Amino acid sequence: MSDRMKVLVVDDDVVSRMVLMHLVDTSGHFEVHEAEDGEDAWRQLERGLRPAITFCDLRMPHLSGMELLARVKADPQLAHMPFVLASAASERSVADQASDMGANAYLVKPFQVEEVRALLAGLQEPADGGDEPAAQTVRRLGIDANRLLLYLGGLHKQLVAASPLIEQLLACGETAEARAQLARLREGCSTLGLLGAAAAFEALEAQDAPLLPCEVEPALDKARQSALRQSELARALAAS
Repeated sequence: MSDRMKVLVVDDDVVSRMVLMHLVDTSGHFEVHEAEDGEDAWRQLERGLRPAITFCDLRMPHLSGMELLARVKADPQLAHMPFVLASAASERSVADQASDMGANAYLVKPFQVEEVRALLAGLQEPADGGDEPAAQTVRRLGIDANRLLLYLGGLHKQLVAASPLIEQLLACGETAEARAQLARLREGCSTLGLLGAAAAFEALEAQDAPLLPCEVEPALDKARQSALRQSELARALAAS
């Protein structure tokens, strides 16, 4: 039995469906499932299919993408599944409605390889070190994706600058200030949805033993990688 992450592609247009399935298949080790419309997808989900993410066309007969999204978010067993809507038209009102209903992103056809791969890349982080979906962060903060992208860029600069600064503070015995720097970084990561990175900083803050650079640097590196990954997701969200 395959241990690869499952990806569900839902589209009544067979060409669009095959194109997206190919993009997913060439973006990593995924087990790709297909559905010819929303009803077909819902039947598969009811029978126990649990994709790591679903890509779904907006306009389909029998059950539209928006209707399928509503069913998914109303089901406690499926509500946390990342869900991406796609359409041939860029409709801001529809994208906003999808985001309000819990969609993680809204893609405009023809699909852009980097957007699809950015969304799939977000699935690679282990469950205990995952990030908040970019669409959810945007809704929580009441900002748009471009503003989130700007904030993430600023945080990444802080994380890069923190390495030599904290190393110097620890070398000079200024442990309290080093911990204060970590607390500020933890707060920034938590605010911008980098939950795994925030947890790593929190663990460092909580330890009684003296802080060592060799312990701090992996946490900083994890946070920098999370910021870059989340920036790609925010960029894809902004382009939708």
